[in-house]
Amino acid sequence: DIVKSLIKSQIHEQIKFSWRRNGKFFNIVKDPRVTMRKRSGTLEIGFRSGGRPEDYEGEYQCFASNDHGVALSNKILLRVSKAPLWPKEVLEPVVVTEGSPLVLPCNPPPGLPPPFTFWMNSAMTPIPQDKRVSMGLNGDLYFSNVIAQDAYTDYSCNARFLFTHTIQQKNPFTLKVQTSRKVAESTPTFLSPSGSESSKMVLRDEQLLLECIAAGLPTPAIKWFKKGGDLPAQKVKLENFNKTLKIVSVSEEDAGVYVCMANNHLGSIRHSIFVQVKAAPYWLDKPTDLVLAPDENGRLVCRANGNPKPNIQWLINGQPIDSSPPNMNREVLGDTIIFRSVQMGSSAVYQCNASNQHGYLLANAFVSVLDMPPRMLGPKNQLIKVIENNRTFLDCPFFGSPLPELRWFKNGQGSGLDGGQYRVYINGTLEIKRARAEDEGTYTCVANSILGKAENQVRLEVKEPTRIVRAPEHQSAIRGSTVRFDCKVKSDPSLPVTVAWTKDDKPLNHGWRLKKDDESLTIPNVNEGDEGAYTCTVKSEIDQDSASARLTVLGTLTYTRVLEHIIYRPDPPMDLDLSDPAARSVRLTWIPGNDHRSPITEFLVQFEEDRWEPGRWRNLSTYPGDLNSVILQLAPFVNYQFRVIAINSVGQSQPSRPSPRYKTTGAAPDAIPRGLRGWGSKKDNMEITWERNGANLHYCVWWRRKDTGEEWSNVTTVGSKHIVQNTETYVPYEIKIQAINNVGSGPESNVVIGYSGEDVPDAPRFFRINRRSFDTIYLEWDKPLEPNGILIGYRLKYQIVNGSREGREQLATFLPNATDFTLRLPDRSTRYKFYLSALTQVGAGEVYAEESPHFTNEVAPGREIWNLTVEPNSNYANVSWRHNFPAGSSEFVLEFTLDSDKTVKVVPVKQQPPIKVADLIAGAKYHLRVYSHEHNSISSTSVTFKTKAAYIDQVDIATQGWFIGLMCAIALIILILLIVCFIKRSRGGKYPVRDKKDLPLDPVDQNNQDGSFDYHSDEDNKPLQGSQTSLDGNVKESDDSLVDYGEGGDGQFNEDGSFIGQYTVKKDKDETEGNESSEATSPVNAIYSLA
Repeated sequence: DIVKSLIKSQIHEQIKFSWRRNGKFFNIVKDPRVTMRKRSGTLEIGFRSGGRPEDYEGEYQCFASNDHGVALSNKILLRVSKAPLWPKEVLEPVVVTEGSPLVLPCNPPPGLPPPFTFWMNSAMTPIPQDKRVSMGLNGDLYFSNVIAQDAYTDYSCNARFLFTHTIQQKNPFTLKVQTSRKVAESTPTFLSPSGSESSKMVLRDEQLLLECIAAGLPTPAIKWFKKGGDLPAQKVKLENFNKTLKIVSVSEEDAGVYVCMANNHLGSIRHSIFVQVKAAPYWLDKPTDLVLAPDENGRLVCRANGNPKPNIQWLINGQPIDSSPPNMNREVLGDTIIFRSVQMGSSAVYQCNASNQHGYLLANAFVSVLDMPPRMLGPKNQLIKVIENNRTFLDCPFFGSPLPELRWFKNGQGSGLDGGQYRVYINGTLEIKRARAEDEGTYTCVANSILGKAENQVRLEVKEPTRIVRAPEHQSAIRGSTVRFDCKVKSDPSLPVTVAWTKDDKPLNHGWRLKKDDESLTIPNVNEGDEGAYTCTVKSEIDQDSASARLTVLGTLTYTRVLEHIIYRPDPPMDLDLSDPAARSVRLTWIPGNDHRSPITEFLVQFEEDRWEPGRWRNLSTYPGDLNSVILQLAPFVNYQFRVIAINSVGQSQPSRPSPRYKTTGAAPDAIPRGLRGWGSKKDNMEITWERNGANLHYCVWWRRKDTGEEWSNVTTVGSKHIVQNTETYVPYEIKIQAINNVGSGPESNVVIGYSGEDVPDAPRFFRINRRSFDTIYLEWDKPLEPNGILIGYRLKYQIVNGSREGREQLATFLPNATDFTLRLPDRSTRYKFYLSALTQVGAGEVYAEESPHFTNEVAPGREIWNLTVEPNSNYANVSWRHNFPAGSSEFVLEFTLDSDKTVKVVPVKQQPPIKVADLIAGAKYHLRVYSHEHNSISSTSVTFKTKAAYIDQVDIATQGWFIGLMCAIALIILILLIVCFIKRSRGGKYPVRDKKDLPLDPVDQNNQDGSFDYHSDEDNKPLQGSQTSLDGNVKESDDSLVDYGEGGDGQFNEDGSFIGQYTVKKDKDETEGNESSEATSPVNAIYSLA
């Protein structure tokens, strides 16, 4: 609350308010009817000077802003209430046959909010409703069956508009019922809803109303069921003569199928309603204001649920965070915003909007980045007085940013108070579990941070309790006598006390007759008006005590002094009788005695048995004072007798005379032993314990390792404990138990999980020491591989080491979920030795010891490092530097600091530069320096570089096996096609032979003088291989026949088999073939053809 008040003090600095209407800026200045209250953002819209309220309908949202950010209100929907008139209509009389169903529609005019409907007649008398006639949820009036008397009145639907306080009335209906001597009965049918199935959607936490109205004669009865289970009796309410089922606040488990059944003696009918429960968003974890110091980390969490799942949208200062400038110190991960190393000036108001189709939620959270030294917020030098042996709290409210560490001291001495009977809470409060006299003194709370410290003192005084040592006693007094009630008090001498008396819990008016002093109250001349309960209350400034006694006034002086001291107690009950005997029970009846004007409040039944403890009466049970006959639940194999004691406000009566004895027969146990548990008292055992639940019982106990599938082990014992030996350390066991007697076995218990004994844990899995900056060491560890129990935390001991000398040991403890710790160094040369161990209830486990890296301030004369250069790539960098240290005898450390979150990566190297450093982040900015491992103070100047952007990993397709196989297959197919083409060319190619000089062909084409041929091919007009194309576009298949070339004519072949004769076919054939071209079948020309 104190932190919130500091935040509010910042927020309220010069707040500016603005409004948006329907998503657009609402200019208040330009509208004379709209004003804004001073020091507030509240809008006031006035219509006294005219104007239409309808003009201002819409969705409004308020924006509040100052130098620290912008906060938003929820959206407000402004609508004008309306009460429209009922449309004028002329209603003809409704004619209906007796016994038939009837529905009179209401159809009220739509209003805002919707009107409340009810039915009356013209005399303004409400229409009686019952099982037969009732109004539905829609306002219609339903008659399950009409009788002749229904025509004696008219029916008018009325609509009451709550907001405008008006009532609209519909023209009345008049009924004409056609009667007959005998009305036919009918089976049930549904008037609402129709059909056999319907569905209903309702939102979580809203009201569910389901309705079933049936027709039939006789009038059907309505019953409701839920498929798959019973109706929840605590939530379901049946109304309107069982026709309406109502659940006030719906939850997800109310979804399902509800069935209403209407039945009469002629039959029944059912209707199923499928209820689906949706939910507008509701908070699981609402974001709250956050205060961070510079360079601190934090997070905002916005978790909401709903059906369907709500969408989470973050805004900053009222604008979507996606459209805000990028911030390297902020990361949005769904419903969480993570802040890392925040900086001054980054304060803002963040909004979380969780929405689905049924609604939305909006929350503002102010993230304030403050740099403030510790300060105490409570009163100075407060005095606290407490009662001895009471639990005590000393408050020390504080604040600071970063959050200070708070410690308590007593009388300015000793170490911090924490542990034992002291406990320090995170808010600074110190708890003393049981205050004693030696706890008196001055307590100092000290808050420390890197920005300073603050302290406050609380003085504690322990006082003796205030007690009534002689309390008033119940008295009976004869009218006219004097009564004295004692009230002697003992209290702490330093505390003043007051004594007050009340009668029947009302302040007592002492008047002239009553006398009061410090130790008593005297009532002289008592009368019937003085009778009552008198209470003495004594108070000090820090505690109080009280005691009561009752005064009974008797009306005669004839009572003897012997009876005077017992007359006000009830007489003992009489005539005890046993009846209704059973194996394990019997009925006990008695007659109450005289209560002597103090009513009996309860009866105590006691029993005695003659086997184990004869003669000893023990309490069995108590019963209210208005009962005198009860059934007693008994144990088997016991010979009982009973007696009864009456109790009133004064005390107990004498016991009654004992009843006759009653002996129960044997029976197997019917109760399960309670308190079954398994726990280890040693690291290699498990003690199984339980509570005994009767005499003469044996107990069969089973156990086995959990989730191992092994057989049950068992033992039978008469005790209440069994120890399982030689167990492994802290392993779970399944345990169950059963009570057994001579008659049989009782029920088995449910399986409970127990654990064998714990041991000290192993050492943490790892323990690393990293240096994040010049003045901090970052410790990191992991949980033990074998915790050997429930981890309750970690203990870290550390001390400064300087050669063989060791400093004072310091101690830090951590919660079991902690795995890191940052330690600030007094100076850069300080070295520490650390001892880390995990803790269980048994104690501390194996110690993991580590020593921080060696840093020294010694300077080697003349040694230096210079000319540091970096050649960055995407995820590595080549680093080079120059130095004058002896070659081969020096080690260097490369310190990379990531600019975005200041994390430090340290790379020790022994080889000489240049050095290639891998595992860098692509596209990141780094600061690098190189220093000597032996002489930490000798360092290069820091250089800044940025790695290249990450390459997109592309697979070289030429190296992929599938691609190589595909290319080989394609090449093989092409080779086969080439071979096929070559063979077909060899068989059926045709060759037009022309003169080399394109002269007209003679009947016989001669060889050139040089013996060569002119093979001319026109590739542009060449048809598909192996075919000839005619002038009309038909394709003629080629073959190996020589008929087309004039076989038997003038065609000739050369000696080498070539055809060199002139074509001798018909002219059309010559013209057709003249457009064709052929190629030689030589391999060279075939290749040219392909080319």
